[in-house]
Amino acid sequence: QEDESEEEPKLKYERLSNGVTEILQKDAASCMTVHEKFLALGTHYGKVYLLDVQGNITQKFDVSPVKINQISLDESGEHMGVCSEDGKVQVFGLYSAEEFHETFDCPIKIVAVHPHFVRSHFKQFVTGGKKLLLYERGWMNRWKPSVLHEGEGNIRNVKWRGHLIAWANNMGVKILDMISKQRITNVPRDDISLRPDMYPCSLCWKDNLTLIIGWGNSVKICSVKERHASEMRDLPNRYVEIVFQFDTEFYISGLAPLCDQLVILSYVKEISEKTEVECCARPRLDIVQPLPESCEEISSDALTVRGFQENECRDYHLEYSEGESLFYIISPRDVVVAKERDQDDHIDWLLEKKKYEEALMAAEISQKTIKKHKILDIGLAYINHLVEKGEYDLAARKCQKILGKNTELWEFEVYKFKEIGQLKAISRYLPRRDPVLKPLIYEMVLHEFLESDYEGFATLIKEWPGDLYNNTIIVQAVVDHLKKDPQNRTLLQTLAELYTYDQRYGRALEIYLTLRHKDVFQLIHKHNLFSSIRDKIVLLMDFDSEKAVDMLLDNEDKISIDRVVEELENRPELQHVYLHKLFKRDHHKGQRYHEKQISLYAEYDRPNLLPFLRDSTHCPLEKALEICQQRNFVEETVYLLSRMGNSRSALKMIMEELQDVDKAIEFAKEQDDGELWEDLILYSIDKPPFITGLLNNIGTHVDPILLIHRIKEGMEIPNLRDSLVKILQDYNLQILLREGCKKILVADSLSLLKKMHRTQMKGVLVDEENICESCLSPILPSDASKSFNVVVFHCRHMFHKECLPVSNTV
Repeated sequence: QEDESEEEPKLKYERLSNGVTEILQKDAASCMTVHEKFLALGTHYGKVYLLDVQGNITQKFDVSPVKINQISLDESGEHMGVCSEDGKVQVFGLYSAEEFHETFDCPIKIVAVHPHFVRSHFKQFVTGGKKLLLYERGWMNRWKPSVLHEGEGNIRNVKWRGHLIAWANNMGVKILDMISKQRITNVPRDDISLRPDMYPCSLCWKDNLTLIIGWGNSVKICSVKERHASEMRDLPNRYVEIVFQFDTEFYISGLAPLCDQLVILSYVKEISEKTEVECCARPRLDIVQPLPESCEEISSDALTVRGFQENECRDYHLEYSEGESLFYIISPRDVVVAKERDQDDHIDWLLEKKKYEEALMAAEISQKTIKKHKILDIGLAYINHLVEKGEYDLAARKCQKILGKNTELWEFEVYKFKEIGQLKAISRYLPRRDPVLKPLIYEMVLHEFLESDYEGFATLIKEWPGDLYNNTIIVQAVVDHLKKDPQNRTLLQTLAELYTYDQRYGRALEIYLTLRHKDVFQLIHKHNLFSSIRDKIVLLMDFDSEKAVDMLLDNEDKISIDRVVEELENRPELQHVYLHKLFKRDHHKGQRYHEKQISLYAEYDRPNLLPFLRDSTHCPLEKALEICQQRNFVEETVYLLSRMGNSRSALKMIMEELQDVDKAIEFAKEQDDGELWEDLILYSIDKPPFITGLLNNIGTHVDPILLIHRIKEGMEIPNLRDSLVKILQDYNLQILLREGCKKILVADSLSLLKKMHRTQMKGVLVDEENICESCLSPILPSDASKSFNVVVFHCRHMFHKECLPVSNTV
């Protein structure tokens, strides 16, 4: 029975049934030997049964009328040795006629055939009663016995591995090396108070050199090692070292290795709660990790074997199959097989503990090795478990991974979620591409949202492709709901999206414009709806004039400028916005509307009127002047007057209307006309503040003396001293600037002269390619050792001296 704790067991158990059940109903098991091909079971009534691994009987031998004590098989499984309580020993071939019989005058507890008995030169076996006898087949096929050991009580256990025989008697455990015929160790038993017939010694070879000994509640793991030649003297050439030694909680009935761990079958006694008398409890099968002086328990299972209440320690045996990690627990009334748990068992345990996530992960990792479980079945169980717990969102999310592309399962799960009223939970995770479910599924989910959650419905319509469901059905459903709530923005917006999916763009556009929805421009661009908006330009401009104008200007080829201006005729403020942006983009495209724009700017955008008048080349100046004068726009009128050549009137207007000397001076500077300066001085001469302004500003354009001579005697001029000082400073500054410029000019001239001189002093490269400009032959002579004269000019023309033209011919 497995413990109900959270820790997973290491082994799983099952009874050996079939033929074994029949045998143990009438008889009792006394011993068993395990071979990788079959099992050999001995009984109290002297029978030996050969069984397959399922417990079916394949052969039966009547060996003796009394209890079978030991069955021994060689490694090949072709020869078997049997001994019984009445002293009989038989060794025979299972598939051959060879046979040996011997009867002793005392019970023979042990028989062990040579592991390689099948080979002719290894025909040996040992028996254990009061003596340990070795039988060897010699000349004329006669068996010759020899005593290996005697005098220390009955031999109760023998294990033969390779060339080593280990046996246990009342005093301890011995090991014999069959090659040298030397006894190499004696391991004494620890608790001599225990009866060796009631608490027998368990022996087990882990490999050819490692012996495990269990006796009472003590475990020793011994290693056989070669002795160094220098240490031999008269000692055996091998010795034994105890590498692990520890005590157990209960009495040991059997031992077996499991990788680097140890499987221990323990006999347990406990005090009965009712009678307070010591009685036999269920035996335990423990897996322990040996440590040098102790052990660590890995797992511990109490086994319910039949008749455990009447069994003693000597009634239990543990046999194992090395190749498959199978452990057989033998008791008189029961044979239980323990197996290492595989991945299927691990998944079973996880499912039993409702650890579905871990079970699913384990199945995915081991999907090639598991035989019992399917990933899909585990996943479906996990989804059901989450639904039962009420974790609907997580269950729906897991559907994506578990159901994958299986449309039938998807549809089944959707209906299951509908039954529990959780269609909303699964809606976010429904597949939308590869696979696609029936349209009815998606419509069902949409109807569910439409009844209770308009926002959620709108979200699904946005996220789901329009071809997943029947658009007409959903549109009708939305229209029906709008009858109850005609102004619901969410429903209207969703209806517009549905119309878009259905390519009814005109309807969608109307709704978007009514709602003043930001996606209206995107819709027009995406589906090229410019023909649909010819009569909706005012609506678009009212909604977002900036975006609307940008869109109209970007698509002039689809909606002409004239059409837009015509549509906006009754909305001059919008007309102005459009024409203004058109003018900013291109000064010439809307030239026929420039006259109209003067009035629009004057009415709706005075700050931009003057820039427009400056930049436009198609604006009628007279019309503009008329409008500006009507509205008394001084700055614009001044600009127009100056542009029309009437600078004096413009200056007069600045002086009289604006009374701004700085602006007048600025205007005079721009025009750079001596008569204008004269007019400005005449107008300012009787106005002291104007004189101050002129004194401060005209120094660099007009000789200040002209102004100073005209000032009347005795006129009080504000800040005159400061103005005169400024005039002197400006004059000084001009002189300094001129001197500085002169110095820079001289320095630059000198620098350039030096550079030219350096350049002209440089050598000139003359090579074979250069020719005389007069005789056209190479400038350099063919014989470089001869002296020659060459004249080279800076223009790179070259002449032989003798070829140079005389001065009167140049």
